[in-house]
Amino acid sequence: MGKYGRWIAGGLGWAFLGPIGGVLGFMLGSAIDTVEIEKGHVRGTTRQGDFVMSLLILVAAVMKADGKILKAELDYVKEYLVKSFGAGRASEAITMLRDILKQNVSVEEVCQQIQHNLDYSSRLQLMHFLFGIAQADGAISETELNLIDKISYYLKIQSGDYNSIKSMFIQSTESSYKILDLARDASDDDVKKAYRKMAVKYHPDKVSYLGEDVQEAAKEKFQKLSEAYEKLKKERGFA
Repeated sequence: MGKYGRWIAGGLGWAFLGPIGGVLGFMLGSAIDTVEIEKGHVRGTTRQGDFVMSLLILVAAVMKADGKILKAELDYVKEYLVKSFGAGRASEAITMLRDILKQNVSVEEVCQQIQHNLDYSSRLQLMHFLFGIAQADGAISETELNLIDKISYYLKIQSGDYNSIKSMFIQSTESSYKILDLARDASDDDVKKAYRKMAVKYHPDKVSYLGEDVQEAAKEKFQKLSEAYEKLKKERGFA
């Protein structure tokens, strides 16, 4: 258990249970039986470790979707983890990811556990990161996109929110409108209202309980929303 100590000790609650707990059990063996789970944190309260375990398992699924695990994808994950959690914890997380990649995990069952325990804003943040992983090699393959689409369905992500995040990575002439969950014929007032609505939904403070590191990562999604809004303002010529 030592190589995962920083994540396991006090970092996990509900992730000890269900299919995610099964993944942990595979990696830890009997050592998991010696870990004391603090009462009151198994259900209902999400810790940073719960979020990271969920992230790593879904990341592993996306990385394996097209039948090849690329260095660019691993580098993207490592860069994110170092930026978010520091070099020491990132190294442990990458070790965990390599072990998870060796397992055959039911994505549907894992997503059901995540959906049941993780709030909606945090699930949106997971989706944003999965698109980043898929695009790390410069393109999102059809198999990767199909899997992310399934993950979105299992996590009960609303279609407008899914298309919004997807459009942050897969650009088209309609991307700015899709990020704001709007049709092109929307009025200027509709654009302003949509931006205010999405700004509340994507605000980094929505995931503040997961720690400053995850909150910092959420700023990227918020920034892309702001960029889409500024682009539409410029195109339409309103302040």
